[in-house]
Amino acid sequence: MTPGEHWAGLVTGRRVLVAGAGVTGRSVAAALVAMGAEVTVTDANADRLAELADTGAALVPGLAEPPPGTDLVVTSPGWHPTSPLLVAAATAGVEVIGEIELAWRMSARLPEPPAWLVVTGTNGKTTTVCMLESILKAAGLNAVACGNVGLPVVDAIRAGHEVLAVELSSFQLHWQSSLRAEASVVLNVAEDHLDWHGSLEEYARAKGRAHNGAKTVVHNLADEWSTRLAAEHDGTRVGFGLGVPRPGELGLVEDLLVDRALVADPANAAEELAALADVRPAGPHNVANALAAAALARAHGVPPEAVREGLRAFVPGAHRAVPVGAVDGVEFVNDSKATNPHAAAGSLLAFGSVVWVAGGQLKGASVDDLVQRVAGRLRGVVLLGADAGVFAASLARHAPDVPVERVAPGDDEAMIAAVRAAGAMARSGDVVLLAPAAASLDMYANYAHRGDAFVAAVDRWRGERDSGPAGGR
Repeated sequence: MTPGEHWAGLVTGRRVLVAGAGVTGRSVAAALVAMGAEVTVTDANADRLAELADTGAALVPGLAEPPPGTDLVVTSPGWHPTSPLLVAAATAGVEVIGEIELAWRMSARLPEPPAWLVVTGTNGKTTTVCMLESILKAAGLNAVACGNVGLPVVDAIRAGHEVLAVELSSFQLHWQSSLRAEASVVLNVAEDHLDWHGSLEEYARAKGRAHNGAKTVVHNLADEWSTRLAAEHDGTRVGFGLGVPRPGELGLVEDLLVDRALVADPANAAEELAALADVRPAGPHNVANALAAAALARAHGVPPEAVREGLRAFVPGAHRAVPVGAVDGVEFVNDSKATNPHAAAGSLLAFGSVVWVAGGQLKGASVDDLVQRVAGRLRGVVLLGADAGVFAASLARHAPDVPVERVAPGDDEAMIAAVRAAGAMARSGDVVLLAPAAASLDMYANYAHRGDAFVAAVDRWRGERDSGPAGGR
């Protein structure tokens, strides 16, 4: 029996509406058509919708309610529950699910369903899930990172992968109800997407759905929300942290990552997994990510040597605390992926004296706690973006002696001005760090576009300094 035959009864002959024509929408539409559904896709962006002409789905721009006879709506994750189309569907009694729920239903129909190892949290998701993928592959498993990391889970299911390292956002978790992972982790919870969820409690509740029915529930011993959410579930609980591990935990013993929870031989009280030198990028938050990835892999039975080999083979993603180079003894670091205050704190606390380039859209988050934590490390701050005023007000309250400069709105020119201002503030031995603590969509297409603009601006600054009197300072 082929996979297609296993899924034949799932949506065959049903009328399914796909809300959203982005990456997820394309994959969902193609999968549904392949499974025999009558598929319609809608999106407010007619040009983006037209790009799905090859999927075999009917394309209808700007629908405000499901077409008559619709049996199911599959929504893209970013659509809010109050969107008129989704409200109309719910009012009409039409089930609304997300791509993750569809993927789980597809997975459950296979004779040998893949193992789902699920990663969520405010920060560190992509690094952790990619570390996990590297560890699983080092163990010789047919594994892939998917979900919010880029590859839709329905595509991973259709490709036949045996182990899924699944990164899930709070939006994706909101739209699923059936997922039961082999192992799951909520890395941390901090203020983010409050404009979507309405409160920190609702945001955390969405994250906690990753643990529903999970066999092994992994939690961060240093994060109150992570520990609290894990305690609400019945799976085997495994903690991780940067201290010496107790039984049931993964942690550090001097410079070693050690497992005292998921040892293969009960006669061994602990097993060495890797050394601190095996973890890249360096920094406490990435050691925590490595321990979380190791816990999920160990829950799937991966041996210690594969953890070590996988961490050594892991290549950090772009725009995640990536050194850009030095100018006049000042190091420039691109951490554009730090899109909320919690992520920026991890980056800022990894360095000594910093000129901080920050700003963008805070999505309802506060920066007061962040500024208080890092004030003593700041040589200066350069602000740009929509919420620059919020940052400036917090700095005035909690770091009044730190020089602050704001740059005018714009695209590449704004980043060029920001790097010039930061470079002028910095002294030899300092780090100029782009860790915006905010989203980028007020000025850039995404965080990668913002990071690329920073790298280009640093290159330009280097050229300006090299061509100055006596080659610079």
